[in-house]
Amino acid sequence: MSPSSFIALGFAISAVFIFWTLSATTSSPFARSFPRLYNKRICLLIAHPDDEAMFFAPTVLALTKPELGNHLKILCLSSGDADGLGHIRKKELQRSAVHLGLRNESDVLIIDDPTRFPDSMSATWSESDVSSLLASAFAPEMGANSNPRKRTRGDKPPVATIDVLLTFDRGGISNHPNHRSLYHGAVHFIRALMKDKPGFTCPVTLYTLATTNILRKYIGVLDAPVTMARGALGALSETVRGSTRASKGDAPTRLLFVSSVGEWMTAQSAMVKAHQSQMVWFRYGWITLGRYMAVNDLKREKI
Repeated sequence: MSPSSFIALGFAISAVFIFWTLSATTSSPFARSFPRLYNKRICLLIAHPDDEAMFFAPTVLALTKPELGNHLKILCLSSGDADGLGHIRKKELQRSAVHLGLRNESDVLIIDDPTRFPDSMSATWSESDVSSLLASAFAPEMGANSNPRKRTRGDKPPVATIDVLLTFDRGGISNHPNHRSLYHGAVHFIRALMKDKPGFTCPVTLYTLATTNILRKYIGVLDAPVTMARGALGALSETVRGSTRASKGDAPTRLLFVSSVGEWMTAQSAMVKAHQSQMVWFRYGWITLGRYMAVNDLKREKI
């Protein structure tokens, strides 16, 4: 490659970083065009301690901003005990969650049930087990429907103690079977919640984190301008169609969170300082090059 080519490449990368730095601020025209959630009870459903930092950090950092009035909790379905470090990783998750903006460590619930939810690259968790756990945690009235003597009437609206559920999509970002199981379990939960409830609106909105191709997955912050431009065009398209949400209480079709430079560094710090047991050499590559450390785009699932 000639010297002029190196210079051109350097200018291009610098331009991307400048664009990202200026446009990721909350006051930028790009950021103002992205839908937000206000005053919501939100659950982030993850499979392992460190998922919240490696994949969902931009989402957690954005949704826990005090001015939005949200209350975000994390439900983790394993202690990450594949290497016998579960007791350590539980504490690491709690520290990371608070570092990323959760109110306190009690907002993190960790399920340690290796029989149903083993931390394994080869284990697919039962969608009914995931759904049942979500129901017991957030929709206790669903249990009454399985008891004929206590069955709730079909003319009563479904009730839940959360408004928004966030998790992986069917691709699971890394194709990890535990990640993919959460998607299927969450969908099963929503369907069960709405069973025999025709005509009612589901009280829980499910958003899933979009899996990208491997190139976009590892270009880090260089993916930010592309994703932000697509998000802005999508918002403009909805405006033209007249389908934008008129009030803060309505559920957007998509959510896009792009971290600022400071937030990106906070996400890296959550991994390095809180998840010390997981910081082997290749994780440093992920927190530097992984686009999910800076960019999250989520889709509302229509079920």
